Amino acid sequence: MSETSDGQEIAEGALALDPARIEAHLAREIPGFGRLTRLAPLAGGQSNPTFLVEATGGRFVLRRKPPGVLLKGAHAVDREFRVMSALAGSPVPVPAMRCLCTDETVAGNMFYVMDHVDGRIFHDPRLPGVAREERSRVYDAMNATLAALHGLDPEALGLSDFGRPSGYFARQTRRWIENYRASETEPRPLLEEVIAWLEAQPAPDDAKATLVHGDFRLDNMIFAPHEPRVVALIDWELSTLGHPLADIAYQLSQWRLPAEGAAFAGLGGVDRHTAGLPSDEAYLEAYMRRRGLGALPHWRFAVVFSLFRLAAILQGVLRRARDGNAPNRERGIAMGESIPVLERLAAREISEGTARG
Repeated sequence: MSETSDGQEIAEGALALDPARIEAHLAREIPGFGRLTRLAPLAGGQSNPTFLVEATGGRFVLRRKPPGVLLKGAHAVDREFRVMSALAGSPVPVPAMRCLCTDETVAGNMFYVMDHVDGRIFHDPRLPGVAREERSRVYDAMNATLAALHGLDPEALGLSDFGRPSGYFARQTRRWIENYRASETEPRPLLEEVIAWLEAQPAPDDAKATLVHGDFRLDNMIFAPHEPRVVALIDWELSTLGHPLADIAYQLSQWRLPAEGAAFAGLGGVDRHTAGLPSDEAYLEAYMRRRGLGALPHWRFAVVFSLFRLAAILQGVLRRARDGNAPNRERGIAMGESIPVLERLAAREISEGTARG
């Protein structure tokens, strides 16, 4: 990290931005932008490098495609911009979108800019800095946001063409197997068994397509500074039209990861009742009640798929880190350490999992 002569903070190396180019472009695109005073990388954003942009006219966030060779369809910042623009004013809170730039001469790749949203982001699902009595309300607000998302009408949002209306799990299974193959760094025999199981199963295709977030988890939400209220759902890179079961299974699958000893932490080993955190059953019941559902068929498939998909995502992060294209190389490599845990969890679900029909 370094600063310009007037105090601007900038990233260095392959992920660096040119403050002068950014300032000139945003001054044209954002009314009242003024003068750029700070440009600094933000924590997180292992997929798409994310920067804090401070100007005399306000605070913003810039998300850009990373450099290097990218997987087909990955890092879709233009889709993020489109879906969050469509959600403005809906029951699902998102930051205000400001501009999308497809001119790669400005920042080296496509990027978009949105308003900065003040609030809390919880990276540890145990919520250690939150009072016990508030923790369940944080998770309930998250639950309500997911149910609201799945209750939206994509056509009314202008998103009827945002994905195919059927075949979500079959398509996604093929896609993530392909992505995993393109990012492989070492043999993983147990994960190959999981892949073989997924390929042999009939993929669920029994629900009306809804807008799905694709990476629905606690640290992709911004909560109000002093109350358990969601003020923004962010990181929509993987959003599409699909089976709503994918989001809820993905969220609960992450909770199976150990709470300690991994860069990607879950709730494994945590006494949730003592900690004031919801059980899987209570969380699912609240979601089903909000959506008017009586059952969640195909649960085992959805959980195994979710665990494999997360492993494939982390494999991509690991590969980019080793190739020098990750925003934080050390964290990217550390996140890869969760892959063996995920493959074991997926294999266990195959052999021991239960249906929720």
